Amino acid sequence: MTHSTPPPDASRARIPGPQQPPPTYPQIRTGLWKRCLWGGLALWVLTVLVTYATKNTTLLPTLILLGSFLVPVTFVLWAYERHGRDLGVSVILGCFLTGGTLGVLGASVMEYYLLHPSFWMFVGVGLIEEAAKLGALMFVLRRQVRIRGMRSGLVLGATVGFGFAALESAGYAFNAAVSTQGIDLRALLETEILRGVLAPFGHGLWTAIAGGVLLSYRRPNGRFQFIGPVLGAYLGVSLLHALWDSTHGIAIWLVARLAGTGVDRQLFAQGYIPRPTEQQEHLFTLFSVGGMVLVSLLGIAWARSLSRRDPSWRNTP
Repeated sequence: MTHSTPPPDASRARIPGPQQPPPTYPQIRTGLWKRCLWGGLALWVLTVLVTYATKNTTLLPTLILLGSFLVPVTFVLWAYERHGRDLGVSVILGCFLTGGTLGVLGASVMEYYLLHPSFWMFVGVGLIEEAAKLGALMFVLRRQVRIRGMRSGLVLGATVGFGFAALESAGYAFNAAVSTQGIDLRALLETEILRGVLAPFGHGLWTAIAGGVLLSYRRPNGRFQFIGPVLGAYLGVSLLHALWDSTHGIAIWLVARLAGTGVDRQLFAQGYIPRPTEQQEHLFTLFSVGGMVLVSLLGIAWARSLSRRDPSWRNTP
């Protein structure tokens, strides 16, 4: 008697083989930041035209939010696409929204209670705001033990800084729009354009530097270390921040000194020169713009030197 081999189970034959694990980050097409930039800019221009044509003040929040968030969001998307895909969208959003909001709130409270008008006020502003942003970054990452290293710190520090900058710019734009004569749309647009152009060289850059150093010394168990290099980076970016905010007053101080009118601290505090000549106005523009360019170049050079120390910066997905 012969024994026939039983036919294979058809249901088992249809069972697929081992599946590849899903990627740890969503597949976002390269170039999204470009579409965000140009699409957002087109929407902002369209909102400006409609607001001018209709005089509809209910469009002001749309105009303020588009103008304030366009550049920061674009740079965060660029950083995510180029160097932060493995970090995850939730961490990026948390740093931008939660970190930026906590940074603004913390800085506002500390500046209200600790700062008073003085010659050294901008130094205090730099120390407080950079501490608030670093504190917000640590709060967002307190349970993300796996996230550490220079590259992660540069990307996420910049994200917190850009979130801070977006919210701060929205506040400045609102203050510029509201005047005793009513709504000043021209002042609003000038403020948004100026802060949009300067946004990449301010909060995002400074917090990227401090965040990169902070996370590069983070322990494997997730604890943050406040050792010499971390404190040095914090003090360094606070100084850059203070110099950036002081360029207007320093320019006035230099013009007054060159003009032979005497070095008066009140000129620095008041922020203007009484009855300036045409030459003094040109010198002021040169010194103020040149000072901001110098501070920006120092920050960019510092950030680039940090990125070059981390091999993973060149091998990101």
